[in-house]
Amino acid sequence: MLRTLVDRFDPEVFDARDGDARLRLSLTGESSWDAVFAAGGLRLEPASGQPDAELRAGATTWSALARDMAIGLEAYGRGDLVLRHNLHLAVAFLAATSGSIDPARMRFRTVRPSGRRFSLLEAGAGEPLVMLHGLGGTKASFLPTVAALSDRYRTIAVDLPGFGDSGKPLGASYDPAFFSRSVLSLLDELGLERVHLLGHSMGGRAALELALDHPDRIAGLILVAPSLAWLRERPWARYLRYLRPELGLLQAAPRPVVEAIIHRLVPDAKTPSVQASLDEFMRAYLTPRGRAAFYAAARQIYLEEPDAFWARLATLAPESLFVWGRQDEVVPIGFARHVRKHVPRARHVELACGHVPQVERPAHLHSAIGDFLGRLPYPALASAA
Repeated sequence: MLRTLVDRFDPEVFDARDGDARLRLSLTGESSWDAVFAAGGLRLEPASGQPDAELRAGATTWSALARDMAIGLEAYGRGDLVLRHNLHLAVAFLAATSGSIDPARMRFRTVRPSGRRFSLLEAGAGEPLVMLHGLGGTKASFLPTVAALSDRYRTIAVDLPGFGDSGKPLGASYDPAFFSRSVLSLLDELGLERVHLLGHSMGGRAALELALDHPDRIAGLILVAPSLAWLRERPWARYLRYLRPELGLLQAAPRPVVEAIIHRLVPDAKTPSVQASLDEFMRAYLTPRGRAAFYAAARQIYLEEPDAFWARLATLAPESLFVWGRQDEVVPIGFARHVRKHVPRARHVELACGHVPQVERPAHLHSAIGDFLGRLPYPALASAA
């Protein structure tokens, strides 16, 4: 089964940032093997050393993977296929060994607009749907969404600058304006004049900024638990203005501390998919540049001036869908009332979940997205708010 996968390896859809990689392929209750990527090829050898990524499943699941990669993504969602450590490499392995030659097959690649490195996960064909992850997340957080919507759209999940496998420039502001300019340069590099744009949490705030600055580039805007300027008092604002995010170059919080925070945000944080996402976060956070980017972005979220933000939000032109989690402790659903006041044309969906609907309630979220986008003409004409 593993030999079948390795023999049909397609390097064109595999992207290893460091040039080589070791992926541990484990059969539950049996021996493990390593798929070693080097010099543009893949070979299978007995497991040894520390792998960059691990894929673990029973024989039945591996047999199904050898027949159809789509079954593998479904198995991952159920927990029958466990992916750990470098999720980018693990999923890229699945994509590269699918045996598909369809141009719309899942593919990983790196692009460099204006010298800045972006890591992308793409699948599907048709109207482009670009996805921006939340604070501490990566493009892998949209795996369920890519799998669900790539039959209708060209889905493009992006590692924002500072996160995942994209570049992490020191000294960057990592504020909404920085992310907006960065994503705009990416759209230009990809030749995408007009896109549907989906943003989660911090990525939602970045998507909002791009939609406010360049409404002509956005056909439909989907904001999932978007980060918005705080309406309550910010007692630490005066101190944070003087606290430099570059301090993140020096020390990382231990993994148990980070896990405790994740458990507050996601009720089912022990599930394999959430643990894989935590691996992705720690992979970047344990690097000095990744920590500096994380702290800088978190600082900007806290310091955003509410009066200026809410006044600008009232000018939002593209057709928009806001998705809220009723149990969200990060972006409470109470924000929906203020969004309705400032953007009365926007649509809203409430889901019985916390802060990560694409993981907690994927079927409901994807149904809402499909319904919203299905009602829009493409390219949609932006109108004045």
